[in-house]
Formats: sequence, C-alpha cells, structure tokens
Amino acid sequence: MVAGHLQEKNGTYYMVLSYNTTAGKRKTKWISTKLPVKGNKKKAEEMLYETRKTFIPPEEPVEGVLSSEMLFTDFMKMWLAVAKSTIKITTYSSYAAMVNNIIIPYFEPKKLKLTEISAKDIQQFYLVQLERVKPNSVIHYHAVIHRAMKYAVRTDLITSNPVDKVDRPKKNAFQGSFYSEDEMQDLFEVARGTKLELPIVLASFYGLRRSEVLGLKWSAIDFQQNTITIQHTLTACQIDGKLVEVASDTTKTKSSRRTLPLIPQFRDMLLQRWEMQEEYKRVCGRCYNRKYLDYICVDEMGNIIKPDYLTDSFSKLLARHGLRHIRFHDLRHTCASLLLKNGVPMKQIQEWLGHSDFSTTANIYAHLDYNSKLNSAQAMMTGMSAALITVG
Repeated sequence: MVAGHLQEKNGTYYMVLSYNTTAGKRKTKWISTKLPVKGNKKKAEEMLYETRKTFIPPEEPVEGVLSSEMLFTDFMKMWLAVAKSTIKITTYSSYAAMVNNIIIPYFEPKKLKLTEISAKDIQQFYLVQLERVKPNSVIHYHAVIHRAMKYAVRTDLITSNPVDKVDRPKKNAFQGSFYSEDEMQDLFEVARGTKLELPIVLASFYGLRRSEVLGLKWSAIDFQQNTITIQHTLTACQIDGKLVEVASDTTKTKSSRRTLPLIPQFRDMLLQRWEMQEEYKRVCGRCYNRKYLDYICVDEMGNIIKPDYLTDSFSKLLARHGLRHIRFHDLRHTCASLLLKNGVPMKQIQEWLGHSDFSTTANIYAHLDYNSKLNSAQAMMTGMSAALITVG
C-alpha cells in the first residue's frame, strides 16, 4: 500500500499519494476527492484508504528504454537510433532531418505520450505543414511517422497504428525544367574547359543523376568494347551534424545499374581527361590525393568534386553567363526531352535513364511526348479518312 495523506486546497479535500518510481525516484500524485472540507473529513479518510490500497504507480519511462509511457518525441528519437542500423546511411540522414527538424519541434510543446498520439493529432500536423511545404514533403513525413509507429505496434508499445487512420495528402504532380537544343549549345560553350564540362556532358547526354556522375569510375569505362557502365554512386549527407561522403557500389534501384554505348566524341573526351589526370599526378607527386584515383570527376589535386560544389557551381555558371536557371538534375530531364523530340520510344528512354519501371518514365515525361500524339492523330486520320470525307 502506498503512503498518502489528505490535503486541503481551495475548500476541497485532496488525496496526496507518495510512491517510488521504477527508476527509484520518489514522486507524489494529487487526486481530488471532490468533497468539501466542511463535514466530510471521515468520508475523505475512507476514500484515501481505499485509494491507497488500489493505487498502482504509473510506469515511468527509464532513460534509454522504450516504454509505452514515454513521450512521443522521446520515442521518435529512440526509434531513429534503432532504425539507423537497418537502413542506408543516406536514408537515415533523411529520416533524421525530418524527425529532428520538423516532427519533434512540432510535437515537443504538446507533451503527448506515445499512447496518447491519435489520428487527429497527426492529421493536424499534416495540415499545419501543408501551409509551408508541398504535399510531397508531407508524404515523406507521413512515411517516417508511419514506419516508427508500426515499430511501436510490433514491440507491443501500442495496440494499433494511428497513422493508418490518417488521410495522407495527394501527391503533387512534378514537371521538371529542361533546356532546348539551342540552350544546350550555349551551355556547352560556357562550360568548355571548366571543371563542370565533364559533369554537364555526362548528365545531359547520358541522363545521369548527380550521384552517378560523381560516382563514375575509370574501371566502369571499357575502351575496347566502347561501353560505359553505371554501377557506383557518390553522395553526401548530414550525419550527427557532420557532412559525410557516401560511396556505394549500389545504384538507386536495380534498373539504375545499366551499360550504355560510349560514343566516339565522348570516348575522345574521356581519353583526354585520362591523360590530363596522369599529368596532374606526375606534376603534383606526393601532394596528389590518391584516395580517388579510380574516380573520373576529380580536380587538379585529385580531390573528388563534392556534390554540393557541383550543384552550387552549376547555378553560378548559369547566372554568370546569363543563362536561364535550371537545376543540375534538370539536365537529366533535358536528356529525356531531347530523346522524345527525336522519336525515341518511351520504353527505351526508361532503360536509358535507368528508371525502375515504365510508369515512372511515363508519369514524368508523358506531357512532353507530343510526337506520339501526332503519330496517333495521323493514324486516326488515315484509318478514318473515308468516313471523314463522307461527313464532309
């Protein structure tokens, strides 16, 4: 039986219970009897006795131990630590940014326990976020919270996942920007001879992602068979406040690993780059960075071109020469648009870009596929010409 006594407050009897937590801390809990002080002392004492006999101290979360009584924000932090060992480091970086910068700051002032989080709370969170970001961002928040709460169900911390009852936002349609042929000629002209020339050509001709451009190695180039194999990526992400390079022999999806033809012009460009790097190694000697010897996109000292540097320098290059602003990733969209314009079927574009399935390519570039619509119109004209003449 826990200890306890009566206490008068604002003319009412309160039961003040005293107990030890599982962590060994002494705590008190005030419970109102709702009985006025005047004439109710004996009745209040009886209530106190019964409450002391039946009172079960609430489970207190122990630091570093998952508990159903812990705050939702504390659970999210601990789940993040658990998830770290089960996902890619780049995925963890993305999760950590959303949990620490968006989800926790919103829920922390509310002081909601894990068991108190409801579908209503999460839906309200989405509505607030939609006032400042696009639906696609909120969909990412939804995925993170859903995965975390699914873990809470699996570990018997909660009985059901409240996120299952929430309506996630509808994905907003995406249309990438792209350059015309004339704009690409202007871009190639201003990039010629700079550190950005090779990355720009790789991204625009082969439609490579930034990570694929920077991850391209000499060992992936077959000068005998004239092929280029996309099989390695280089990215950067924030881990515990530090910018970390992540090199991986796995691409974004299985389909992203692909072998493409090495055209003569690009073959010559790469051979010139190889000779140039060999000369830099000879001149710099021991000062040359040999960590990235197999990488193609390195500077004069052998240092890898950083992802953020590539993005920022590309933007500055466009501004410096008065060219229309697009993202570096939009060179990939430019590649697709030029392929479509020149009559390449959507299925072949899917394989060229390394999309995991046809629907991905179709969803992104269907609005550009005007040639196929013209062909369809021509086919209908041919097939229905007699009927049209009759109608006329």
